[in-house]
Amino acid sequence: MTILFLFVALFLLMFIGVPIAISLGLAGSMTILLFSPDSVRSLAIKLFETSEHYTLLAIPFFLLAGAFMTTGGVARRLIDFANACVGHIRGGLAISAVLACMLFAALSGSSPATVAAVGSIAIAGMVRSGYPQAFGAGIVCNAGTLGILIPPSIVMVVYAAATETSVGKLFMAGVVPGLLLGVVLMVAIYIIAVKKNLPALPRASFREWLTAARKAIWGLLLMVIILGGIYSGMFTPTEAAAMAAVYSAFIALFVYKDMTLREVPKVLLESGKLSIMLMFIIANAMLFAHVLTTEQIPQTITGWVMEAGLQPWMFLLVVNIVLLIAGAFMEPSAVILILAPILFPIAVHLGIDPIHLGIIMVVNMEIGLITPPVGLNLFVTSAVTGMPVTAVIRAAMPWLLLLMVFLGLITYIPAISLILPNMLGMT
Repeated sequence: MTILFLFVALFLLMFIGVPIAISLGLAGSMTILLFSPDSVRSLAIKLFETSEHYTLLAIPFFLLAGAFMTTGGVARRLIDFANACVGHIRGGLAISAVLACMLFAALSGSSPATVAAVGSIAIAGMVRSGYPQAFGAGIVCNAGTLGILIPPSIVMVVYAAATETSVGKLFMAGVVPGLLLGVVLMVAIYIIAVKKNLPALPRASFREWLTAARKAIWGLLLMVIILGGIYSGMFTPTEAAAMAAVYSAFIALFVYKDMTLREVPKVLLESGKLSIMLMFIIANAMLFAHVLTTEQIPQTITGWVMEAGLQPWMFLLVVNIVLLIAGAFMEPSAVILILAPILFPIAVHLGIDPIHLGIIMVVNMEIGLITPPVGLNLFVTSAVTGMPVTAVIRAAMPWLLLLMVFLGLITYIPAISLILPNMLGMT
C-alpha cells in the first residue's frame, strides 16, 4: 500500500503540472504523514543533511566553471583547434564539431552547456561551408550529450551522492565509453560525408596547427588539472571542481580577456540560479529517497525481482526500458535521484557492478536528452539554430539509432566501462 501511494502521488502531482522537485517533496511528505511512524521532524532533518552532503558541493563549482568557459570564448578556440586537427578530412567540419564537443564536455560537465557553446559557433560554420543546417544541428545535438558522459559530469556526481559510490571511479569509468561514442559518431559522419560528397577544409599547416593549439592550450589544461589532480590524489573531486571554477574565471578574465570584471556578477548570478534550481531538486529527491529507505521499498522490490527469477541480463533490459521512458519526460538528475536508490540494491544483489550500473544510467540519460517531448538538447539546439523543435527532432533521430546501439554495447559489455578503473586498481 505504501509503495502504491508513494508512486501514485508522485506521478499524479507531476501529471497535473506540479514541478518535479515539489512533487518529490510532497509525495514523500504525504507518505510519511499517512503511513509511517516516523516524525514529520525527520523530513526537516533529512533536508538539512542534504545541504551538508560534501559530494554535492562539486555541482555549483562545475556549473560556475562551465559558465565561465561558455562566456569566456573557450569554445571558439577549441573549435579552431579541432578544425586544425581534422578539418581537412571529408566532412571534417562536422567531425571537428564532435571533437570540440568531446573537449568541451571534459570542461563543463553539462550537455546543454556543450550544445550551446559549441553549437552556436560550429553549426553556423558548417552552414557557411555548404553543409545542410539540419545535418549540423543533428550532429551537435547528439554529440552534445557527451557532456554528461565524459568526466567531469554533474549527473555522475548526482549518482554518486544518491548511491554513496566513488565519484573518482565513475569519472574514470566514463572516459572509455565517452571516447568510444565520439569515435563512432566521427566514423558515421565520415561515411555519410564520402557518400554525399560533403566539403572539407584545406589541410592546416604545422604552423597553423601550432597556433590553434597554443590558443586552446589554456582550456585544454583544465582537463589535466581536473582529472590529473583527482587521480594523482592531489585533491578530491569536490576540490577539483572548486579549482576548475577559479581557473576558468582566471583564464576568461586575464588570459583570453574575453570577459570584463563588469560581466562577472552576471555570470555568477546565472550559475547561481542553475545551482539553486538543481540543488532544490536534489534536496527533495533525497527526501523521496529517505522515504524509500525508511519504508524498505527497495528491499521489497528486490524481493519481487528475486521471486520473479530475473537474470542479470533481463534486469538490465528492464532497467534500460524504464530509464528510456523516464528520460523522455524528466530531467536527468531527477531520474537518477528517483530510480538509483531503487535499482542500486537490486543490481548489487544480482552481482552487477555499481560503477557499471552508473554508466548505464548516464548513457540512458544521454538518450533522454535528445528524446521528445522533454529532451533538453532539442530545445537548446532549436534556440541556437533558430530551427523549429520539430525540425531539430527530425534532424536528431537518425543519430539517435547510433546511441541506441551504443547503449546495448555499454549494457552488455561491462569491460568498456570498467577497463580503466580496473587497470588503475580502482574497483
